[in-house]
Amino acid sequence: MKNTVLVLAMAGLMSAALAAPPKPPAKKSSQEILAGSPASDWRALDPHNTLLMELASGQVIIELAPRFAPAHVANIRALAHGGYWDGLAILRVQDNFVTQWGDPDGEDAAKARPLPDGAASKLPAEFSVPLDNIGKSAGFAKLADMDGWAPRTGFAEGFPVAADPKAGKAWLAHCYGMVGAGRSDTIDSSNGTELYVVIGQAPRGLDLNITVVGRVLKGMELLSALPRGTAAMGFYDKPEQRTGIQRIRLLADVPAAERPALQVLKTESATWTQLLDSRRFRGGWFVHSPGHIEICSATVPTRPAPP
Repeated sequence: MKNTVLVLAMAGLMSAALAAPPKPPAKKSSQEILAGSPASDWRALDPHNTLLMELASGQVIIELAPRFAPAHVANIRALAHGGYWDGLAILRVQDNFVTQWGDPDGEDAAKARPLPDGAASKLPAEFSVPLDNIGKSAGFAKLADMDGWAPRTGFAEGFPVAADPKAGKAWLAHCYGMVGAGRSDTIDSSNGTELYVVIGQAPRGLDLNITVVGRVLKGMELLSALPRGTAAMGFYDKPEQRTGIQRIRLLADVPAAERPALQVLKTESATWTQLLDSRRFRGGWFVHSPGHIEICSATVPTRPAPP
């Protein structure tokens, strides 16, 4: 009899436990994590690796990636320093793909804008770099999540990185907001004069086929919301359809008092790790938590520099 009572009592406790499981601890939202982040988890812009694009509608800030495309970034610095893009235009906006800018007469040798001093007309393709280049010195934060495009993915210096350890190489992934150097059929035909930014679903099939030079930190809405081009591949077929570029400067060439005061979250920081987990395991409004992220769904935050 005593054994029967004991069994019934244990069964009752188990039923109660199953009926009312303990609530998991409340998860912090992304906003709460960022609001509580220490100042040491943020970094300032490097003025020698940041472009300031000025359109009639506002400013676009682009961070360059010299570790991944050193020759192209050096050339882009020379182009910006020499005012190459000033007065040129956005030539192409293809829906769910890219916005592209450069010289409308770039393919006509007689009309093309000459390159400024210090800028090269021909560069080597820089589709990837040795994996050793982005080790501990770059703060490479590897993602545990599976990726269908590369054996390994993660972030280094704020950029989304894919890698193949067996091949010993790494490359920048074509995520939303990433900036690449347009090229023709010839592999080494890009020199940074014609650039594009991804404005749609990540075209990862372009990885290892085009030199990626950086990413837009601020002002994406000014590039992604432009009227779509009506000609093939989203090019504008009439000059008046293009959006003019007032100028593009290297931030180092902008007077210090006029530089945008922006900070970028360090991807080697504890805040970034917490932020990734908050995106894997959602709380609050979410009914289903995926327990997974992929490299192009984890955008590195920026914020105005505090006073």
